[in-house]
Amino acid sequence: MTSVPAVGATTSITATDALNRAKEMTQRAAGNGIEMRPDGPTFGERLKDSLDNVAEAQGDAAKLVRDFEMGTETDLTKVMVAQQVSSLGFQLTLNVRNKALSAYKDIMNMPV
Repeated sequence: MTSVPAVGATTSITATDALNRAKEMTQRAAGNGIEMRPDGPTFGERLKDSLDNVAEAQGDAAKLVRDFEMGTETDLTKVMVAQQVSSLGFQLTLNVRNKALSAYKDIMNMPV
């Protein structure tokens, strides 16, 4: 069993230590009969669903704007709310992409 350092103590963890600990945890989980894949959707599936929802919101907002310009939609509030929902979804998607790209760059710049 490994000892846990006291609060405030400084420790030095190398990439090899981290990999060895990850392997050890994986082996322990497999040895205990713990299934490694959750029953729910994967990260990729969740990401795809989110992107589809943002694309759908943008399409709905564009359709409402077009309908308002043509005179078939008379509720300006509904059009503006749809545009804001679309805009917020797009901004969130952009921020998630930027964070993922930043994390990827950090990982690629880690010394091995």
